[in-house]
Amino acid sequence: MDIGVVMVGVPKRTAALARLAEEAGFASLRFPDSQNLAPEVWGQLMLAAAGTSRIQLGPGVSNSITRDAALTASAALSLQVESDGRAVLGIGRGDSSVQRIGKAPDSVAHFERYLAMVQTYLSGGTVDRDGFASRLEWLPHVKVAKVPLEVAATGPRVIEVAARHAERICFAVGADASHLAAALAHARGAAAAAGRDPNTLRYGAFINCVLHDDVAVARNALRGTVATFARFSAMRGSPLARLPEPLRRTVEYLRSHYDMREHTRADAGHAAGIDDGFVDWFAIAGPVERALPRFRQLATLGLDFLHVVPSSTGVARDIALGSFSTLAHSLLPALAS
Repeated sequence: MDIGVVMVGVPKRTAALARLAEEAGFASLRFPDSQNLAPEVWGQLMLAAAGTSRIQLGPGVSNSITRDAALTASAALSLQVESDGRAVLGIGRGDSSVQRIGKAPDSVAHFERYLAMVQTYLSGGTVDRDGFASRLEWLPHVKVAKVPLEVAATGPRVIEVAARHAERICFAVGADASHLAAALAHARGAAAAAGRDPNTLRYGAFINCVLHDDVAVARNALRGTVATFARFSAMRGSPLARLPEPLRRTVEYLRSHYDMREHTRADAGHAAGIDDGFVDWFAIAGPVERALPRFRQLATLGLDFLHVVPSSTGVARDIALGSFSTLAHSLLPALAS
């Protein structure tokens, strides 16, 4: 099981950050695509590609609202060329990126059509754009493998769409093994129903994790992003009755209290309503000896990769860097052994 990390690119420092992640032993690096909250993602990924040689790179995640399908496919192909085949195209329905420009997340139906278009472009095919035969005309001139599409999925309908169209599915449902296992089983069943071999897809998950000897410190450093990722289960159209009881209670709270102005922040007012028990259920917090069995349990599910979300926005630098160092120098070697 590959372990990657989600970080925010920092102009003038992005290449160095990417090298740090690569040298630390992480298998992949994802930058968020949220133009008002982080630097423009494709430019930062290009800098990361130039500064590294091994680590897999991609947006974590882009979306189907702020970027045309042709633009997204062309950007992903450009990264694939510059990185010598290390690109993965992560896409979701949109969250802070669309909210910050007054729009809503994509509908599932439009999202599916968008994914189909992106895959056609990336495969060298032609897309009918209002009567014009549209394709990436420069694709035949480069010799790289097709960029794999990775869909960020939470609810059953988006999981089914991902299983029909993507090479990779990344679940955003938390770190509880039972809940993740149910999402994985649903994805595999949906792939089979679509006539695809479920074993040809790769499956992974976003995992909120802070490692610190003081469990309370780790929980507080996670609370902001735990609220963010749990809220994905509360998006419009999501039926709450199907959710496990800890998640259902928290989602009901977040539907009424989540404040997008404080998105992902550790000191967000809504984060105060995320209790310790839910943080422990949804995320992984504490020292290595407490975290390691949780990661090993996830590996036994048959997941191929994890994207670790290391802390909330605004967490003290020493806590964030300490967690990153412990992940790299203690947790990754322990998992490898």
